[in-house]
Order: sequence, then C-alpha cells, then structure tokens
Amino acid sequence: MAHSFIPADPATLHPDSLLVHGGTTRSPYGETAEALYLTQGFVYDSAEACEARFKGEDPGFVYSRYGNPTTAMFETRMALLEGAEAARATASGMAAVQSALLCQLRAGDHIVAGRALFGSCRWILEDFLPRFNVTTTLVDGADLDAWRAAVQPNTKLFFLESPTNPTLDLVDIAAVAEIAHAAGARLVVDNVFATPLLQKPMQLGADIVVYSATKHIDGQGRCLGGVVLASEKFVTDHLQTYLRQTGPSISPFNAWVMLKGLETLSLRVERQQQSAARLADTLADFAKVEKVVYPFRPDHPQVELARRQMKGGGTLVTFVVEGGKAGAFRFANALRLIRISNNLGDAKSLLTHPATTTHQRFTPEARAEMGISDGLVRLSVGLEDAGDLLADIEQALAKV
Repeated sequence: MAHSFIPADPATLHPDSLLVHGGTTRSPYGETAEALYLTQGFVYDSAEACEARFKGEDPGFVYSRYGNPTTAMFETRMALLEGAEAARATASGMAAVQSALLCQLRAGDHIVAGRALFGSCRWILEDFLPRFNVTTTLVDGADLDAWRAAVQPNTKLFFLESPTNPTLDLVDIAAVAEIAHAAGARLVVDNVFATPLLQKPMQLGADIVVYSATKHIDGQGRCLGGVVLASEKFVTDHLQTYLRQTGPSISPFNAWVMLKGLETLSLRVERQQQSAARLADTLADFAKVEKVVYPFRPDHPQVELARRQMKGGGTLVTFVVEGGKAGAFRFANALRLIRISNNLGDAKSLLTHPATTTHQRFTPEARAEMGISDGLVRLSVGLEDAGDLLADIEQALAKV
C-alpha cells in the first residue's frame, strides 16, 4: 500500500519545502525519488471492486487518461504551491488553456479578455470558439473601465495574462476579479510569466489559474505539460468530466519530469530573475536599444502595480532594437551564447522575435495595437553568468 508524504499542515511550510516534498506518495519499497508509474490501466481483485471503482464508491485509479499516481503527485504539489484546492495536469500549456475555457462554456456565452495574449490563446478566442457561438470582446487590459463596459448579460468568463506576452504589460488582477464577480463571471488567469513563486492570482481573486509547465516548471527544455488550478467544486462540476471524456492528459513520464523540475524551481527563478533585472538596467544604457521593458524597473508605466501584486520582476526582458526587423534580425543572428527560440523559462537564455514567430499571424495593425513592433525582441534569461550574457548582447548590438 502506497502511503502519503503530504505534510499534515502544508500552510506551515515554506514554498521551497513544498517544492521538494509536497504531494509525494511512496510505494511499499520506500523509494526516495517519486515513483514513475508507466501504466495505461489498473487491475482489480474482483468484478465487484472494478464496478465500485468506476462508480466512484471505491477511491483509486481506473485509467491513466483519468488519473495516475505519478500525475496525482504532480497535481498535488502544484496545488500546494499555488494555494489551490485542486489541480489537473494536461499534455501542454495550450491544453490547459482550452480545457479551462471549454469545460465551462456553452453556445451563446460571452468572454471578456485582455487584448495582449499569446497568439494561440487569441486563436482560440477569435477563430475557434466563434464556431460554437461563443463570442469574445477584447479590451485593453490596463483599462478597468473597458473591462466594465465590455460586460454583457451572457458574459460567463474573464480571461487575462499578466505580465503579458511579450510586452510585459500588467493587468490589475484584483480589480478585474472584482469586476468579473460583480458580473457573475469567473476569472481565468494565465500566470506563466510570473510563475507561482512570484504571483498568486488566487490570492488576488482569480477563480482559475493556468500554466504551461513546459516553461519554468520543467525549465530545462525537456517535456511539454500544463496545469489547471481551481476549486474542488469547479474541478468536480466542470473540469474532471471534460478531461476524462476528451483526453488532453499528460504523460506520466512528463509528470515525473515536472516533479523533478519543481524541486529546483525556486533556485532557478531566483537566479534568472536576478540576472534579468541586471540585464534590463544595463540594456537601458545601450545606444542601439530604443526601449527596455521590465516590470520592476522604475520606468515601467505600471511599476507600482507590479510591485503590489508580484514578488519580483520575473525572468523575461523585452527590448526594442533600432532598425526594425532588419536590426532585430542582425542582432539575433550575431548572438553567440544566447540562442534563438520561441520557448521561455529555460535554463538556457533564449531570444524570440515575436512579430515573426509567436504573433506572426496577426496583421501589422493588430501587432501595433498589442505594442509589438518589428524591432521588439523578448529575452528569456537563463542560468548563464550574467556578465557573459551582457558581453554577448553587447557584441551582437555592435553588428546592428
């Protein structure tokens, strides 16, 4: 019989301890590392026991698409870290987003969402959901009056990310949550840029939080994964059945990798954030950099909000290289240590040109509306020495 290693009172433990021990269950062998249960199904002692398990009268696992011991450990650890009642893991971050949205929406429903979103999130809202008569009003996330004005009688959901991808704009989560709840709607927050260590949307009033675990949670470029965190009631009433019937489940192996990633999440994010802040301050002094955006810099237009709802500025820096697309490409191609990629939150520093990658499907006008210029680049700061990263950036800027 496996036995739990969940602390009797997780509230007494620091997040660093939860990241190592939270949610662990051990088999009779008493293994140190979490066990990896690579199984599709489970067997029963009798037909009666199998029937009881499927009816929910006997707790336990029935099929790894519905739940798995390794996946459950990852979900429990994430819930403890986030301060949520429940969590469900998915195959990717976008699987988490679409599951969190679709499990609760019906034809005729309406969504209010911040305009600045990851490209795939915008596709779900603007292209996919309208096929099923679910409409969306996009607003300037910083404009609280715009959120209020967008509410309709059939509004069921508010959706935002903060900081936004890739412009690092902030949305006042507590204020938007208040507006959503006054309208009888739920608020879903994509918290991937801030990580669960630097921002707690549920403490600010969010009902549901989603992550791409592919990013900081794995943090080493190995596996895809996602997580939805919410109340037990929401999971029971909406999410669990949706996941069970549609199947966007995470692989137990990927869940195990995410568990290992969580053990070092605090160390990695702290180091990456320190380097990101240093790079942002130094970049601001470079002649060929037209603009630097970092949430905790004094020149960020929402720095007060950032400091109020975040514990740190995060691991990403956005800046504009002079010369538009040509200048940004010359800069990117001249980098030697920093690599070009569309991923983020990795141990390796990665540079993205959003206008031609994550947001390339949008018209130039739409990108301009989101603040994405042709010279804008997004730097996900890794674990390399900050001085080496600065030297690489400086020599690359010299080529612009």
